[in-house]
Amino acid sequence: MAGEWILMVTAQTPTNIAVIKYWGKRDESLILPVNDSISVTLDPEHLCTTTTVAVSPGFEQDRMWLNGKEISLSGGRFQSCLREIRARATDVENKEKGIKISKKDWEKLHVHISSFNNFPTAAGLASSAAGLACLVFSLAKLMNVKEDHSQLSAIARQGSGSACRSLYGGFVKWIMGKEENGSDSLAVQLADEKHWDELVIIIAVVSSRQKETSSTSGMRESVETSLLLQHRAKEVVPKRIVKMEEAIQNRDFASFAGLACADSNQFHAVCLDTCPPIFYMNDTSHRIISCVEKWNRSEEAPQVAYTFDAGPNAVLIARNRKAASLLLQRLLYYFPPNADTDMNSYVLGDKSILKDAGIQGIDDVEALSPPPEIKDKIPTQKNRGEVSYFICTRPGRGPVVLSDESQALIDPKTGLPK
Repeated sequence: MAGEWILMVTAQTPTNIAVIKYWGKRDESLILPVNDSISVTLDPEHLCTTTTVAVSPGFEQDRMWLNGKEISLSGGRFQSCLREIRARATDVENKEKGIKISKKDWEKLHVHISSFNNFPTAAGLASSAAGLACLVFSLAKLMNVKEDHSQLSAIARQGSGSACRSLYGGFVKWIMGKEENGSDSLAVQLADEKHWDELVIIIAVVSSRQKETSSTSGMRESVETSLLLQHRAKEVVPKRIVKMEEAIQNRDFASFAGLACADSNQFHAVCLDTCPPIFYMNDTSHRIISCVEKWNRSEEAPQVAYTFDAGPNAVLIARNRKAASLLLQRLLYYFPPNADTDMNSYVLGDKSILKDAGIQGIDDVEALSPPPEIKDKIPTQKNRGEVSYFICTRPGRGPVVLSDESQALIDPKTGLPK
């Protein structure tokens, strides 16, 4: 380990949205859940965390920057992830740079971590999931850790529970496990992102502010005070998991939608059953549910599933592109942007859905006619400005290493964020 060198790895990890929810821990420090959960990984092109990890004998301590701002690494969750990955580090040799690091060296070397989310942090869009999964994945690559994705997921879980599900693409199950040490509480892939690729996902970002009750404290209060949570974990979720796995394998959208909506609603019912009650959804969230329910009931089969995490944002999963463009028309009809809004900044992600919906500018939104499921007698209320923006996306792949040095977030000369 001669001289002052810097070795870096940059990775990109997707976020995920649970369709059978994780809510409640049986072990706070190891982050062991009270039930299994199932999620869909979202396309990292639209929602992801990019992380660069760097190591150098010149670094005096571990440091981390999130979205350009330095944050403390002293928290137990970061420490758990760093400790677990360091314990599994192996020899690294980079012939090109003439760098050799032995397994023993990793104990005294410090790392610099720079992370960037391309979506709001802590707004109920699972940013901590993508962030901690990316931290673990990139450190594992830097330190030449041999463990597979499932074993790495058990480490990511100790940073943020739902992070374990971001180590795979497609549809992922977090098995709660039975062991007290958490060794069998890990993620497995149920199906990859190509398995059901006609699904289209539209996220309505109702508020990108940080929430009042964090998931961590909300969960703790629910476990301590909600009788519904106990019933849900023991009686309801195990049956739903089996049915949801079948729905995914068979691409059975009607069953998938029924289960996802019911589970989201029950999770929020548990929040209401908590003392004091927790309100993650707001009036706009409820209006979006009502819009989807009315439409689904007017059709022969459900067109859209909705699910809400610990926040007011709606994640809407449409059965195919046709349903997604009809959904977007309805959403824009009920929730038009403010008059001075540029449509390009109001609908983000996969813009082709906007084209399918026949919308180019604000005039097309104003010209939308009321959805046929609305009874003529009732004048509909437009909720202008209630949605900050929409993101159109789809199921996506798991984490990848970015080999292009220009995508690194750390300057290879200084070891500090660019």
